[in-house]
Amino acid sequence: MRKVIVFAAALSAVSLVTGCASSLTGDSYSRSDARQVQTVRMGTIESLRPVRIEGTKTPIGAGAGAAVGGIAGSTIGGGRGSAVAAVIGAVAGGLAGAAAEEGITRTQGVEITVREDNGALRAYVQAVNPNEIFRVGERVRITTVNGTSRVSH
Repeated sequence: MRKVIVFAAALSAVSLVTGCASSLTGDSYSRSDARQVQTVRMGTIESLRPVRIEGTKTPIGAGAGAAVGGIAGSTIGGGRGSAVAAVIGAVAGGLAGAAAEEGITRTQGVEITVREDNGALRAYVQAVNPNEIFRVGERVRITTVNGTSRVSH
């Protein structure tokens, strides 16, 4: 029965972490950005560079890992030994949960350097979208809303 509880807790932790990941692609908007006026600029891509976008680092991954580790640790031994194992399991689970959250939510990105029509040279970083492939020399539009900019065709 305890193995089922530990498995269910681990599954819940993974679901929480992956459910909180937001999309960083150019075609993704937050709810607060919807129906807002956007500034649109045009430009030409000067260079592209692959980058890695770090994953999220919220208390959710560490908390879920600590809960799972504590439950798993409490199944070891009995009495005082069980309590010590629960604490050690919670600490180890918290560290593992935080690392898992960052790893699961890490994504591949692209830095797009654009020479805008006004002469300004700016770089934009966004997640790679397999449906939108950019090429050097290509004309693109840059939209900005609430301080967030994205590059698109």
